[in-house]
Amino acid sequence: MNAKLLISPQELTSLLAKKSSQTVIIDTRSQEDYFISHIPESINIRDFFTYLLENSSPTGLKELQEYFAEIMSRVGISGSEQLIVYEDALNKGYGQSCRAAFLLKYLGCAQVSILHGGYRAWLKAELPTTDEVLKRESSIFRLHPNADIMVTTTEMLQAIDNPAIIKLDVRDSSEWLGLSSSPYNPDFCPRKGKIPNAIWLEWHRLMNSELEIPTFRSPEEIREICQSLGITSKSIVYIYCFKGSRAANTLIALEEAGISARNYFGSWNEWSRDFSLPIDNRVISL
Repeated sequence: MNAKLLISPQELTSLLAKKSSQTVIIDTRSQEDYFISHIPESINIRDFFTYLLENSSPTGLKELQEYFAEIMSRVGISGSEQLIVYEDALNKGYGQSCRAAFLLKYLGCAQVSILHGGYRAWLKAELPTTDEVLKRESSIFRLHPNADIMVTTTEMLQAIDNPAIIKLDVRDSSEWLGLSSSPYNPDFCPRKGKIPNAIWLEWHRLMNSELEIPTFRSPEEIREICQSLGITSKSIVYIYCFKGSRAANTLIALEEAGISARNYFGSWNEWSRDFSLPIDNRVISL
């Protein structure tokens, strides 16, 4: 039975009170922020946000799997535990806790949850924090890759001219408009533009980003927004962004609304660097 996808600070507090070794909390923030303060008993794995998939070929995906299997083994996670991931705020870290959740599910972890509202929600609830760094004994992480949730470059290329597959671009407006190649630097990637025949849904739209503690919109609101773009529970949706983070954030929102989707994890960082792949580089206005 899968764990609840989004959990509240209060629900996480209840889990901590059980003192179960089968519950592991993963902080995806920077090490600097983690060392200042964090949720008690959490461990820091920043790599869930920083790792870039060089290519989504079988070789590239095998490297990704082995990279994270080594990290998980080192911090004492086998993959059978209930894993809870969090970031600072859902609209500030480019979806990094959702990226972590996606990667954990891809690696084969069945019990994965996201702290809804992130660390800011935890602080707002006036729950305890610590600067104590938890040490865990190493173990063996058991890989069970789930290819069904991952889109490769080959699959995305095959989907370009297939109207039955929605290519959903969830990047920020400057990237969709062809003015920037990434959220970090306009010229970070060699090409600007978008995947041909993609439609756009900026990731922020599926959250209540204006709130003090940003959270996902209700399933009803998400379905309404998606319906306006022709996306329903019956749609086949491939999501992409720059490196799979905002795509993972969107994937979580869609899943909460009963809409299945897959993440093109390599996203624009991978696609734009392969000059054999087509792009739509028209600079458009909204």
